[in-house]
Amino acid sequence: MTYQFDLCDSVEQIGKERWDALFNSDFPFTSYEFFDALEKSGATSSNSGWQPLHLTMLKEEECIALVPLYIKHHSYGEYVFDWAWADAYHRHGVQYYPKLLTASPFSPVSGPKYGTQLPDATFLPLLSQAIKELCHTYEWSSWHGLFIPEASANQLETQGMITRHGCQYHWFNQGYDGFETFLDKFTSRKRKAIRKERKKVAEQDIRIQVHEGAEVDQTLIEHFYQCYQTTHLQRGRQGYLNIDFFQRIFKTMPEKIVLFTAYQADRAVAAALCFKDHTSLYGRYWGALGAYDCLHFETCYYTGIEYCIKHGLSHFDPGAQGEHKIQRGFEPIRTFSSHFIQHEGFEKAIQQFATEERDAIASQIDSLTEWLPFKN
Repeated sequence: MTYQFDLCDSVEQIGKERWDALFNSDFPFTSYEFFDALEKSGATSSNSGWQPLHLTMLKEEECIALVPLYIKHHSYGEYVFDWAWADAYHRHGVQYYPKLLTASPFSPVSGPKYGTQLPDATFLPLLSQAIKELCHTYEWSSWHGLFIPEASANQLETQGMITRHGCQYHWFNQGYDGFETFLDKFTSRKRKAIRKERKKVAEQDIRIQVHEGAEVDQTLIEHFYQCYQTTHLQRGRQGYLNIDFFQRIFKTMPEKIVLFTAYQADRAVAAALCFKDHTSLYGRYWGALGAYDCLHFETCYYTGIEYCIKHGLSHFDPGAQGEHKIQRGFEPIRTFSSHFIQHEGFEKAIQQFATEERDAIASQIDSLTEWLPFKN
């Protein structure tokens, strides 16, 4: 069977109907609306260093698969860190950028990163070969598929790709009927610590309100964005995303968004924006107008857990990094990414690095699991 691969410089060129039919999922980070908002707001563009170049696969002129692709001129907004690789290339007089990337931009969220009518066992070898040919033809140093399912990473590894492991901290619903039922699993000391944190928020006269769908008006969007950028600027940089992006997603995919807003008296002082699908809640963007004791934990963790319990969601991914999540009931889990390195010498070195990193991640997860707050 002969397949043809084409490149498209926007999701609009592919079209919403075709995109939705191939992904066929309510996973928000591969939705047409999410990618379209990124492109039309300028977050993913040649100017931002995220140049869209999406790959489509055709059989007799019918599109049967698509893969989001970006030409990257830096490694910002990826969360699978390869700055050391880029530095090693530079020190040896070899270009690392541009490189090719498959990801949900600015979103370290595990899930499907391609849509296809074919079984993975058929499609992924074809994709692997297409990626290698693209890198060779256009002299891109490498390809990186970030936060992909473990099964996809394993299949790509059989095609010569390098697999990297990472670690995140996720919450899993064990059929709890309320937050206190969840806390009942904790040891006494850890349970008291959580209650103490929540009490500190209440003592500051702060309450959290959940906003969804049509409840989110322009005032709430502008308040959230002010919080988001204020917190980033306090760290010495601007957030990757502009207000146009947020306005677009609230308009085009409101059913997939939950906004937790913190009010002190009647003044909004902080906010956390989450995405959701039929099984999971995904914490993504947070900000506050000032320093409030324990408010980040309340808004970004505890309110999210309560939301999952109330709405029967089985899983909460609160965002990347943060070992402090362990003592709050978030369990360490592995993440997976796949990498093709065109330079033979660097490919061997990076393979060795990935093997050592994998062993270190396994040891880290074993160690962190012992620090979970649950009773034995």
